[in-house]
Formats: sequence, structure tokens, C-alpha cells
Amino acid sequence: MLRTLSTYIGRYKAPTIASPVFATVEVLLEVIIPFFMAGIIDIGIPSHDTAYITRMALFLAGCALVSLICGVLSGVYAARASAGFAANVRHAVFEKVQDFSFENIDRFSSAGLVTRLTTDITNIQNAYAMIIRIAVRAPVMMLASFGLALAVNARLSLVFLAAIVVLGGGLAFLILTAHPIFDYVFKRYDVLNRVVQENIRGIRVVKSYVREQEEIRKFDEISGEIHAKFVTAEKLFALNSPLMQFTIFACMLTVSTLSARMIVQGTMSTGELTSLITYIIQILMSVMMLSITLLMITIARTSAERVALVLNEQSTLENPPQPLMRVADGSIRFRDVSFRYHTDDDLNALCSVNLDIASGQTIGIVGDTGSSKSTLVQLIARLYDVTSGSVEVAGHDVRDYDLTTLRNRVAMVLQNNVLFSGTIKDNLRWGNPTATDSDLVRACRMAQADEFIRELPDGYNTRIEQGGSNVSGGQKQRLCIARALLKNPQIIILDDSTSAVDTGTEALLRRAFAEELPEVTKLIIAQRISSVCDSDSIIVMDNGRVSACGTHDELLLTSDMYRQIYASQQRGGVLDDE
Repeated sequence: MLRTLSTYIGRYKAPTIASPVFATVEVLLEVIIPFFMAGIIDIGIPSHDTAYITRMALFLAGCALVSLICGVLSGVYAARASAGFAANVRHAVFEKVQDFSFENIDRFSSAGLVTRLTTDITNIQNAYAMIIRIAVRAPVMMLASFGLALAVNARLSLVFLAAIVVLGGGLAFLILTAHPIFDYVFKRYDVLNRVVQENIRGIRVVKSYVREQEEIRKFDEISGEIHAKFVTAEKLFALNSPLMQFTIFACMLTVSTLSARMIVQGTMSTGELTSLITYIIQILMSVMMLSITLLMITIARTSAERVALVLNEQSTLENPPQPLMRVADGSIRFRDVSFRYHTDDDLNALCSVNLDIASGQTIGIVGDTGSSKSTLVQLIARLYDVTSGSVEVAGHDVRDYDLTTLRNRVAMVLQNNVLFSGTIKDNLRWGNPTATDSDLVRACRMAQADEFIRELPDGYNTRIEQGGSNVSGGQKQRLCIARALLKNPQIIILDDSTSAVDTGTEALLRRAFAEELPEVTKLIIAQRISSVCDSDSIIVMDNGRVSACGTHDELLLTSDMYRQIYASQQRGGVLDDE
């Protein structure tokens, strides 16, 4: 974990080193002040030597000033280093997630990744600032104060040593007890984030089903559990302060009692007693600061482990050593393909699939819900890798291609495609950042989106709200199709992406595809038979297998499942389809 995170310090190594250096100088100057103060009390005041007192006062004022400057610089550099380190780690985690396959993302969950990018990295940043400043300052102060206390009076200094042992034991108990609690709490944070995300994303559904109270109950249940665990941890941490106070007063009482006898006996001076009391406070305050730092590190340790887990995760999809950089055509072949989402799954999502699709063909894919239609097409763009067998595009296994090259030539309009905050133009140019305005219009005309866009107040400059909440379902689907067309793909996949479009507009879409994209292979997953009936071939999926394959007329004669789907839709008519 430490090795992984330390690589992201990067250009913030200089402030990382500067902060503890300045903190060390600050502490050493703080510690010598009581030592020389004892000289003023024992030498300058009894002898009424004003020159000595003035000289020492100026020296100590200079020490205090330099200590102040060093303290400020240490704090500035600590803040700069910790903020920069956190920014580097945050960027690295986000960049890593961009390379993850769907399988990797499923393993961590989107809510868990959000928690890592926010709460966990903030905890790491706070702990890092304390490590390079307080975790250096406190031990140096403790050791320097103890060393000078030994120089003043070795016997009385043993009291400090006993206090350090007591406080160290109490602190070790707190840390060992608290760590498992925070480990559990941050896992529950992931669940809390998931509940919040689902609620906000589906707020319209929540309100339409009047489920507000149920959602509040779910939130309160998780939030209450986190609250209870934090209360338990805080109760443990609350023991720290009384233990510190007890130890401080016990030390002061012990030292005062023993030193009073020594002063009466003449074996110790008043100045030495003053300096020892100051060192008591410095030593115990340094232990207190160290304890706070260690408790913060305990919290951050769990966060650091979770972040390092993401950074060390290897994507299940990687480029081959010498990838192919060109996709020659849009032909597709499935060779005895089987697939399961996780290696420990009992059943395959796809089983023994064999298909040959020529470049430029229009292929319809139908089947019951859960028949793995979407899973089938996601293998073409290598969003997942096959478990066994192979998927070929243009005669080559998709695993032989450069991932970017392959995905730029395979355009997918997914079942749950989204629009992002920004203008319509911004969203469309996701398909091609260099597309001209005329390219945008051409793609939108093919997608039957140009007409409704021009009716909007700002046309193509109309702003899309987060998730496309200010456009209808059908408009959103057509914008997503236009965005995919701008990639100039050799294969385009429409995964039930015309379900919110009326049949008339869908017919215009199919005609535009046939006329404008004759060389592009078109795969259309649909629930409506009318959406695929004029395809060159239709694939019928059943429970992860290819049940039948042929034209509309052929399947009516040979496939019982296809006939049943067609008959049910004919009986229900258009209203059933909608």
C-alpha cells in the first residue's frame, strides 16, 4: 500500500521534504528556550545582571521569531504537498477507472469507486499533511525535550519515561481497537453512496410510485448504522484526552513534590524546576499530538488500503503486445463462443454461439428478456472478453486489435445510453471531436433528430441537463444514435435503442440506414418484430443460445419461438408494442 501510494508524490517531493525540515528547526528552537530561561532565573535575576538578562532575552526572542517563521513555512509546505499528493492520487484513480473493463467496475461497484475518489482520498490527504508535519514535529519535540530534561536532572526525567510508556500503551490499545471499526464503516459508506445515487437517478420513479418514505427508511437504516459505529469509535477516542490529562497532572505533581525537596536540600535550582515543568508540558503535548496523528492515520489507513486496491487492479482487458491498428471491414464471426460474467458463476450467460455475419448486412436480434442479447453484442466491441471460443471482426480475433481502434470502428448505442451536461453539439461530438457543423446535421438527419433539434429555442446549441432530463426518451435515443453515426463506424449496434421511438420514425431510421450506410454492418436488438422484419437475417436468442437464424419469412416457418413472439405482437397490435 505505501509503495503504491508513494509513487504519486511526484513533483511534490520538495515540499514533502521541506515541511519536516522546517518543523524540526521549529521544534529545536522551541525546546532550547526553556533551557536558557533557567539561566535567566538562576543567574541573571539573583545577580541583577541586566546586561546578561537583556542579551539572553534578545537571543530567545530571535529563537522565537525564527521558530515562528519555520512553523509557518512547515505548515505551508505541508498543505501544498498534501493537496498535490491527493490531486495526483485522485487523477491516477480516475485514469485507472477509465481503463477498467465492465468486469472490473462490477467488482468495485460505481458507488464504491465514488467513495474512493472523494471521502477516501480526502482522508489520505489529511493524514499525509499530519505525517509530514505533526508526525515529525511531535517525536522530535519529545526526544529533544527528554534529552534536555536529562541534562537538567536525570533522576526526575525518569518520571517522563514512565509517562510515555503509559500513554504509548493506551494509544496502542485505541488504534488496534479502532481500525476494524473504520474498516467496516467505509464499506458501509459504499452502500450509502449507492442508495443515494439510485435515489437521485431514479427520483422521478420514486415520486411516481410514492416511495419517498421507503427510500428515507433505507437511507436512515444505513446512515444509522454508520452513526452507531462512529459513536463507538468516538467513545474509544474520548478515552485519549482523560488519559493524557491524568498523566500530565500526575507528572507535574510528582516532579513538583520531588523537586521541592531537592530545592530545599540545595541540589536543584528554581530555574531548573521551571524548565522541567516546561519540558513536562512539551513532552506530554508532543505525545498528545502524536496520538491525534496516529488516530488520523488509523482512519486513513483503511482509506489508503481501499485506494491502493483500485490502483493495483489490473484491467481484465488489455492490448496485445503488437495490436492490429486497422479494421478492414465490418464482417463478424462468432466461433463456439461461451461467456460468463464472473469466473465463479455456475452458468454461462452465452453458450456455444456460432454466427457468420457478412460486412454490410443488417441483422436483427430478438428474444425474451434475459436471453443475453445485449451480452452477445457487447463482446463485439470487446466490452467483455469471451470465456471460451473467439469473436472475430474482419477476420481477426477482437483480442488482436488495439482497443481504441476497435471501439472507434464499432459504434454502440447501448440500452441505457446517457447524455452528458452540455450543449447538443457537445454531446454529438463525443462521437467525433473534430466533426463540423455539417457533419452534425447529416448524422442528425439520418437519426431523424434534426427536425426536433431545430424546433428547440437554441437549436444545436440547446443545453442538455445532466442525464438528458430535459429531452424525451425518443429524442434522447435519436441523439445517441446520431452521436454513434458520427464515429463513421464499420459496425453499428443498436441495443433496443429505438424502443421509445414511434413506428413511423423508426421506419424512416431504417430507410436512412439502408440508403446512407450500405457498407456498414448493422445489428439491431429489438423487442418489436416490426423493427427487424426487413433485416437480411434475424437471430433468435433463447437462454444464452442461438435458437434460430434466418429471414422473417423463414423463421415464421421454422422457429416456434419466433412465431410465438410475432403472434403475440400481432394480437396485441401497436398498443401492446408501445
